[in-house]
Amino acid sequence: MIVQRRAVTAVLAAATLLLTAGCSSDEGGAGGDPGGSSGSASPDRTSPDSSPSAQATEEAPPAKGSVKVVRTVTEGLKTPWGLAPLPDGDLLVSSRDEGTITRVDTETGKKTEVGEVPGVSAAGEGGLLGLALSPDFASDHMVYAYFTTESDNRVARMLYEEEKPAGEQLGAPNTVFRGIPKGYIHNGGRIAFGPDKMLYAGTGESGDTGLAQDKASLGGKILRLTPEGEPAPGNPFPDSPVYSYGHRNVQGLAWDSKQRLFASEFGQDTWDELNQIKPGANYGWPEAEGKGADTAFQNPVAQWHTDDASPSGIAYAEGSIWMAGLKGQRLWRVPLKGTETAADPQAFLEGEYGRLRTVVSAGGDKLWLVTSETDGRGSPEGGDDRILELQVT
Repeated sequence: MIVQRRAVTAVLAAATLLLTAGCSSDEGGAGGDPGGSSGSASPDRTSPDSSPSAQATEEAPPAKGSVKVVRTVTEGLKTPWGLAPLPDGDLLVSSRDEGTITRVDTETGKKTEVGEVPGVSAAGEGGLLGLALSPDFASDHMVYAYFTTESDNRVARMLYEEEKPAGEQLGAPNTVFRGIPKGYIHNGGRIAFGPDKMLYAGTGESGDTGLAQDKASLGGKILRLTPEGEPAPGNPFPDSPVYSYGHRNVQGLAWDSKQRLFASEFGQDTWDELNQIKPGANYGWPEAEGKGADTAFQNPVAQWHTDDASPSGIAYAEGSIWMAGLKGQRLWRVPLKGTETAADPQAFLEGEYGRLRTVVSAGGDKLWLVTSETDGRGSPEGGDDRILELQVT
């Protein structure tokens, strides 16, 4: 069922949020990213190469060009944020504000709370955020979570025991990494295991812009860790978890078919970005936002006015990066060819489901898409929030 968002609802919501949201927040309150309103995406070019295993030279197959909603998988979710597909096809989804993890049966839509993560402090853009399954989940049954506490942002892993009663299936969290700066805004939060089986985490600068350029700080970075939370072997800076820096607020991580890492990033007033990530590279914030002429900083693969994106999750499928937009209330397709965009980004589902938080590959030509209307900046309607199944055509 497609939920059409009435224009008048969006206008009223935007007017309300102008009164309540601060101008430095990211996630799509009208005050969140008050920049450009021209409405078109602007693709930019970068030179090769990025990410740890980017050695392949063969061309990817031509990208498919459209997407359609196959069905609504489930409804009635509260502040959903992270999504982790289980081996049997079901999904784990986190609730940012409630600090819980829920299992969703993708055949029936049934929701079962598996447990609550203790110590979560939900305020502003913080709370229980990204989820990822251990690369060895089949044997160790570990679920990783990125979350905000009273003192910091951190990553912990928990044993998931399906045989236990509902609500009691999560073991006590074992913190593997701590000390990421927290704030009311810009907490980052996306985590993902890469093709190298290392754990990547996107962090924000917590509103303190100077942290992004400070390589000794964990804020405004992409981190690369072992599953135990140690700096991963081969990182660009000795004994450091920092993989790239100069980021404002990273909430999307995905690898393409050549194992190159891409990341989405919130801009402030002018440009949101999709970046191809190179180890040790500087992505410019706060000295640069969007494409620029300073060769000390990496230029984005594509950029958008902040009204059109405010990007959170990204996924790779069928030759393109797919990027969920919060304030933009649309799903962006960025077709890739080598290390550049093959064509201008295209927008889908504009205004149909409201704010879009997370998009995850479901394998082949399928995607899972999570809406974000109940996060305090949307205009929730009946059924919000929901998970959708999409097909790339």
